[in-house]
Parts: sequence; structure tokens; C-alpha cells
Amino acid sequence: MATKTRILQILTLISISLPLAKSIHFDHPAVFNFGDSNSDTGNLVSAGIETLVSPNGQIYFKNPSGRYSDGRLIVDFLMNAMELPFLNAYLDSVGLPSFKKGCNFAAAGSTILPATATSICPFSFGIQVNQFLRFKARVLELLAKGKNFSKYLPTEDFFSKGLYMFDIGQNDLAGAFYSKTLDQILASIPTILLEFETGLKKLYDQGGRNFWIHNTGPLGCLTQNVAKFGTDPSRLDERGCVSSHNEAAKLFNLQLHALTKKLQGQYADANVVYVDIFLIKYELISNYSRYGFEQSIMACCGYGGPPLNYDSQITCGQTKTLNGTSVTAKGCRDSTDYVSWDGIHYTEAANQFVSSKILTGKYSDPPFSDKMPFLLKLKF
Repeated sequence: MATKTRILQILTLISISLPLAKSIHFDHPAVFNFGDSNSDTGNLVSAGIETLVSPNGQIYFKNPSGRYSDGRLIVDFLMNAMELPFLNAYLDSVGLPSFKKGCNFAAAGSTILPATATSICPFSFGIQVNQFLRFKARVLELLAKGKNFSKYLPTEDFFSKGLYMFDIGQNDLAGAFYSKTLDQILASIPTILLEFETGLKKLYDQGGRNFWIHNTGPLGCLTQNVAKFGTDPSRLDERGCVSSHNEAAKLFNLQLHALTKKLQGQYADANVVYVDIFLIKYELISNYSRYGFEQSIMACCGYGGPPLNYDSQITCGQTKTLNGTSVTAKGCRDSTDYVSWDGIHYTEAANQFVSSKILTGKYSDPPFSDKMPFLLKLKF
């Protein structure tokens, strides 16, 4: 872990010396986040749909925190960088959660396209946008009563000045591979992105002006997909990732990037930033040992042992009877050596690396390296 910490400190220092780029406003009073398990801070768990058990959350929170990781997510590191508190989940009603600095609508298993009867999660992107609309209306209603609600809720101007973050689309692609051909999946991408554009337009019409859009990562490098679709070595690339899944992700990202360019021109009074998460994550997987990791694809928390330590029948921390024997999907000795936490999601160490790369500004369109002095406040 010490080696990775030093590497991340070096990346942070390098980022501060990058040349100036087009100005991107980064002083946001609040953040409103939409997405799937990559940024879910407790919605699916709060909804009672799933339960997370130890060792989830073991690194930072010391207990399961509603996050699908051993610790913090990328969104947590980005909130720290902006000197804002971690986002509370919209559906988390216990413990007097504060939404003063924003709200998280992301839910694990979510898709951009509307959920179906067989979907893992009912909170698709359109539903999350509707939840935001309800949230905003209720906030303004309570603030109008003149009581001391402003201590826990964003003021009206926070909705126009706030940052709207998106990290969703992974499940639309990954889930489709179980029932569709690659050609069918590629053909569906415009429909998926039209749904995304519709939701984003609703947020713009509600006064949102600052949009931060993550593309989707290298799906073919997730342990789960390698285990299911990579049994034939000819289907893997030189990094051990499933080629077809990454091909779909790349085309999705190409079209998503084109959409963001369109929105940048269409919404002249808005800031629309596209962030290349795929490039960052694939760089990590391709050069994992250089960055202090020992395993790029094998899961830390799982069952089955090398080379993947993943079994789709049992999730991290669970104990089940498989083939007549009681087994437990246990965590590895040191999760900071692994990129993959549970075969689907990243470890805190990997999320920290990805966040440090995002904050260099060079993986964004437009870049934002002129705003890098705020990196000095990072709390890794």
C-alpha cells in the first residue's frame, strides 16, 4: 500500500504542473449523482433489495456502507477533492442524513434503459431523474415554509450551481450479452443514448448547468465477464479481457462522446464534461504492476481460487452450500494488491488510482488542468 500511496502522491504533484486548458468551473456548492453500483452509496441496500455483508467496507468504513467495494468509491474521492462531504443515498432515511451538499440517486444494477420484470434493479436512469425532480420539488416546498430546513437541504440556487454527475450504461451493455449477439448490442446503443439524452435534457430544463459524464469502463476486463464469456482463449485480448465486451464499450463511448459534443454546442450556457474512464481503467489493467498492484483481473473477495477466484453462485461475504459443501466467499489478505474487489467492482485502491487520474484533467473533454490547485486538498 505504501508504494501505491507514493505513486498517487507523484501523480497529484504532476497534475498541478500541467499546462493551462479551457477553464472549467469547479467551485460547486452541491453534487447530484446518477448511476449504477460504480457510484451507489447505499440506495439499493436502503431499498431492501440487496444486503451487503463483511468484508465489504472493511478498508475505510470498517463495516458495510452500502458501497460495492472494500472502501471508498470514485465518487467519494471526487467529493473529497471538492471539499464536500460524502453523498448520502436518496433512499437512506435512517440517521438524519443531510442533503445540504447534494444527493446520490445512483443504485446498483441500474440501467439507462427502463427496467423490465427481470431487471436486478428497478431504479433505471429515468426513475433516478424522476426521483431528483421529486427531491427538488420537496426541497423547495420545505424551504418555503421558512423553518430551519436549510441546515439539511440545499438552497434553491444550489440546483443551478451544483454539479450533476453521471456514471451509468455499464449494465445496459454487460447484461445484454446474456441474451443478444454483439451486433444486436451494438445496434442498440443509439437507443440507449437517446434515453440518456432525454433524462439529461430534463435536468437541464430544471436549471442544471454543470454536467460531468463518465464513459463506461472496459467491461471485458471484469472478472465476472471473463469467467462467463472468456473460457475460450481466442475470445480474450492480450490483457486477458473479453474482446467483444470491450468492443461494445468502445463503441458506446464513441457515441457517448459524440453526444456530449452535441450537448456542448446545444447548451451554450452549460458546462458539459466528458471523462474517459475506459482509458484510465484499461491503462491500470495493462500496467497494474507498475502501479503497485499484484492482480489485475482476479477478484480479491470471492470463491474458487486462482486464476479468477470468482463464482457467480456466491457473492462477496456470503456463505452458501455448493455441491453439498458449505463455502464462504472470503476476502483476500490484502485488498490493496488487487484491482478487482468482488469480480464486478473495483477495490478502494483501484478507485483511488482512477480518481487521481481523473483529477489530472487530461482525460476529460474539455480538460480542466487550470483548476488543479484544488488537488492540494486531496484526502487520500
